[in-house]
Amino acid sequence: MTVRHPAVSGQFYPSDPIELSELVEECYAHKLGPGSLPPAPPTEAEAVAVVAPHAGYVYSGPVAAHSYLHVSSMRSPDLIVVVAPNHYGVGSGVSTFEEGEWVTPLGRMKVDAGASRRLVELCDLVSVDPAAHRLEHSLEVQLPFLQKLYGDRIPFLPVSLLFQDFETAAAVSEALATVVRGKRAVLVASSDLTHYETAESAREKDTALLREVVKMDVKGFYSTLERLNVTACGFGAIATGMLTAGALGLKRGELLKYASSGETSGDNVQVVGYGALRFV
Repeated sequence: MTVRHPAVSGQFYPSDPIELSELVEECYAHKLGPGSLPPAPPTEAEAVAVVAPHAGYVYSGPVAAHSYLHVSSMRSPDLIVVVAPNHYGVGSGVSTFEEGEWVTPLGRMKVDAGASRRLVELCDLVSVDPAAHRLEHSLEVQLPFLQKLYGDRIPFLPVSLLFQDFETAAAVSEALATVVRGKRAVLVASSDLTHYETAESAREKDTALLREVVKMDVKGFYSTLERLNVTACGFGAIATGMLTAGALGLKRGELLKYASSGETSGDNVQVVGYGALRFV
């Protein structure tokens, strides 16, 4: 069995399990957070889908908490899917993980080996490649939020995107929709937004981009991304999330929270933008 050990524990979030658990709860209560702890009222939907950021918790955790409060409306999912970008250029174009476990300070999450095999069978762009996940933080930082909601009892399917073009997002989303159809599923697509511009510039660009996500207009999303040169690192993950959500019958996006790192760091000259959205 392959075990994936944390790459950014002690950097993006605390390595001490008590400190980490307390920090996740503080993200919900933070002035930029949703202001209440999970669970949210239960949903009758068959799928819950969100977009969440992946920076250090002190910067993006309160924004991510808005997404995870919505996730908590799914009481007992059968499968959790997390789609996130590959920042390091290591491994295959689209990679998942073989049968095994991902470790965090809060415990171990099991990979759904059946879902992983099925995804590879359905989409020839996807391969099993643990090396692509070894250093990557974007997927890892979602797991403590999920563990606080569900413990270690729900299997998950990690998907890391080095290729983020429209054609890749369309192919991967079609396969993902087939994998999760008929299950009670949680889908998390992770991306940060504009990087290292002024808070004003970032908000302007990100607002235009998120407007397309709310409309679930994937072609408009890619057009806006290119036209405004929006440096959203996980744009392909957002597109995959939009397309998968649409295939599962969700009709529109809702912006839950937008903020930038400047609102926690005090530096508004070079910020990173963060958005929390849900699809309904």
